[in-house]
Amino acid sequence: MLAATVGACTQREPQTSPAEPIVEQKSFTLNPSTATVKASFLTGKLEDMKVWERVEQGTGKVVEAPKLLATLKLKNTSENQAARPINGRIEYLDTQGKPIPLAEGRGDTSFQFPYYQDRLDPGMETSVNIDVPFPAAALKDKRLRDIRLELTYIPTPYKEESVSIQVSLEK
Repeated sequence: MLAATVGACTQREPQTSPAEPIVEQKSFTLNPSTATVKASFLTGKLEDMKVWERVEQGTGKVVEAPKLLATLKLKNTSENQAARPINGRIEYLDTQGKPIPLAEGRGDTSFQFPYYQDRLDPGMETSVNIDVPFPAAALKDKRLRDIRLELTYIPTPYKEESVSIQVSLEK
């Protein structure tokens, strides 16, 4: 499990016309912003974790709901297993270890590995950008304690062999 603490900073977007409200992008830092992950023989890091949302300045009205952004980098550390990463899912846990649900209609927190990624042979690496919904309740109450990363992959035996074939050249 990954422990996370939330802090905030704000960026303003320039106003495009006097009639339109000013929209701010609020960024929230997760501490730590990088965490080591290990799932069987797949190891790596969940890097650059941050949460952001866009709100109307003055009113605080949410224009774009909060999202978690991160990069997951995985490496196959096995000597005799290959893996085909399929997908992953993020779950947010509160201070009692219970899931923090997303608001109605926010979708889910699943992400896919690139479709062209056939398999990770021993020593190979892959990465995927994560952009999933984040529960607004976790920002308001600051009750986020852990982020759980679930990975789905297909492990397969991996073996390299060489065969010598006796040949001769004929004239």
